[in-house]
Amino acid sequence: MTYATVMVSLALDQPNEARLQVAGELAERFEAALVGVAAAKFAPPLYFTDGAEAQRLIDQEDASVKRCLADLEAEFRAATKTRGGRAEWRCAMDFPTRFVLAQARCADIVVSGGRSPAFSDAFSLASPKDLVMQAGRPLLAVPDQINWLDLRSVLVAWKDTPEARRAVADALPMLRKARDVAIVEIPEEDDDRAAVMARVSDVASWLARHGVTATARVPEATGDETAAAQLERIAGDVGAGLIVAGAYGHSRFRELILGGVTQYLVTQTARCVLLSH
Repeated sequence: MTYATVMVSLALDQPNEARLQVAGELAERFEAALVGVAAAKFAPPLYFTDGAEAQRLIDQEDASVKRCLADLEAEFRAATKTRGGRAEWRCAMDFPTRFVLAQARCADIVVSGGRSPAFSDAFSLASPKDLVMQAGRPLLAVPDQINWLDLRSVLVAWKDTPEARRAVADALPMLRKARDVAIVEIPEEDDDRAAVMARVSDVASWLARHGVTATARVPEATGDETAAAQLERIAGDVGAGLIVAGAYGHSRFRELILGGVTQYLVTQTARCVLLSH
């Protein structure tokens, strides 16, 4: 398995430099095509007018959105002109999430920013929370502070779920290029530690058969530290430049509300995160 097409989602009113840099590096490493996508839509005002004045307002705002999209295309072209690979731009006057989700059909992996405000503007931003839960492709969330894709040390946050299994499989191309890979499961207080170690050891053995040398690690259970806090501490200990994890939602609201660890992974600012759902 490899990545043949990398898609990067650009956003209005947000920094795009980090995600463009990482997406470009990813495309170069795997000799993949790079597709840039962006969309935005005129947000109707909270007051009403009619006739010629209404049409003038609509035309004015549509023109503004088109200028913003043209600026994003120029930013994408400038970031890719020296990379030498295949680059393609796609944009539309549409709801960003809807447009990006549709375009994701042509990609192996989607790169997005890591910022995900609690109440994002559906007219101008494809939230990484929405993308990871609905795209059907792995999402690489890139914090604004990151300036390169650091694969020297990768942390796999394991949980014996379909989402985590998909995430590890989706991450295989990157794991094969990593120098050190650690597989960690945060045990619950009542977990049998031997059983937990057996699970992560199975994953390490599976990865070894795919050419990836990985170490299995199970920290001592602790009741005074959240799973997200433990994960952050371990990631710091191993110097992880990338975390690989499954993305989880909450019951019937799973498409809208992410679980605690997933929420942390989407919003942390120290390292890139590959998430699959």
